[in-house]
Amino acid sequence: MEQNSFVSKFKLSEVLSLLPFLGKWLFFSLVVGAISGSASAFFLVTLDWVTNYREANLWIIALLPLGGLVIGLAYYYLGKSVVKGNNLIFEEYHDPKAVIPFKMAPLVLFSTLVTHVFGGSAGREGTAVQMGGALADQLTHVFKLKAHDRKIILIMGIAGGFASVFGTPLAGAIFAIEVLVIGRMRYEAIFPALLTALVADFICTAWQVHHTMYSIDFVPLLSLLHLFWALVAGIVFGLAAKGFSIATHAWSRWFEAMIAYPPFRPVVGGIILALAIWGMGSTRYIGLGIPVIVESFQVQVGHFDFLLKTIFTSFTLGAGFKGGEVTPLFYIGATLGNTLSQWIDLPMALLAGMGFVAVFSGATNTPIACTLMGIELFGSESGTYMAIACVVAFMVSGHAGIYSSQKLKGFKHAPFSNKSVLSE
Repeated sequence: MEQNSFVSKFKLSEVLSLLPFLGKWLFFSLVVGAISGSASAFFLVTLDWVTNYREANLWIIALLPLGGLVIGLAYYYLGKSVVKGNNLIFEEYHDPKAVIPFKMAPLVLFSTLVTHVFGGSAGREGTAVQMGGALADQLTHVFKLKAHDRKIILIMGIAGGFASVFGTPLAGAIFAIEVLVIGRMRYEAIFPALLTALVADFICTAWQVHHTMYSIDFVPLLSLLHLFWALVAGIVFGLAAKGFSIATHAWSRWFEAMIAYPPFRPVVGGIILALAIWGMGSTRYIGLGIPVIVESFQVQVGHFDFLLKTIFTSFTLGAGFKGGEVTPLFYIGATLGNTLSQWIDLPMALLAGMGFVAVFSGATNTPIACTLMGIELFGSESGTYMAIACVVAFMVSGHAGIYSSQKLKGFKHAPFSNKSVLSE
């Protein structure tokens, strides 16, 4: 009896000791969620406006070099301390030095809108994550947070930005924890990250912002044959992710080697892009490309849509334009999956959905978050297929990714178990 009483008291003391932790992170989650959700809502509304304006006034694409010059000058003279973007947030998480400057948020917002209004091919995740991270980190000053708490605040900023811009709170929370380090996850950040993601998504929706809806009308029962085809598709998606990462970094190195003055890089890139768009006579491969993504779930698309989007986006970002990579990765994956349906015995919409999340998984090394995103967007019926595609793509893509400051603390599989690739 005495022992049982001791156990009860011990468990009660454990619960009571959690209350300060829960209270503190509940407060910060509400604050960060409200800020990042509102920032994403404003961003999505303005992004939709500039996209519609561009499509109604295609002549503006001729001014893409001018837009590149504005972005280049803004970052060269005003934003040198934040030019690394997402990678700066990663670096501050791994090796804290200084609070991320507030100016990261307005600079990346402005530059992303400029990129899209003039016809660059880019996404929106990078912008939302940078705004969320920069705005959240300002709380470090206000509340004089210690290094450990600051790391959690940065995770919360990433979670809030990602969740609200895509409408996927579960994926947003896990993405923020999973993306920083390959092979390790910070479990004490799960509660604040999840709560922040939920609040941010709620706030963004409360601002009357609506996200694109996708549907997979038929998901077959998993059989050995279907498993085989899902594995094959995952391999192809992983190779596509690896190709995108390599191309983006390669274009960035090429511009740095060829043009010494940074503001001129997006100018030259803008000239080449504008000529390419004019020569092709199509805006199919610029901007977010959401209409093409939706189309991929409904009808057959061009065999080379995924490749052309890879070229346009990697070149745009490599030249120094701003935005994100994730929505273009959705485009690449969905159109590639659509094309694979001509040879792989799985429904077209299912393959488009698998590619949607799997190429993203391979490029960011976040298979768990991407599986959850697939379930949130397409329903639990397709969950097994999404998981297979995301995990296989993650394995096949290797340890490279779109984020150069992402740390490696574990191996994906034995062929990569060379200790020299581990980050300290």
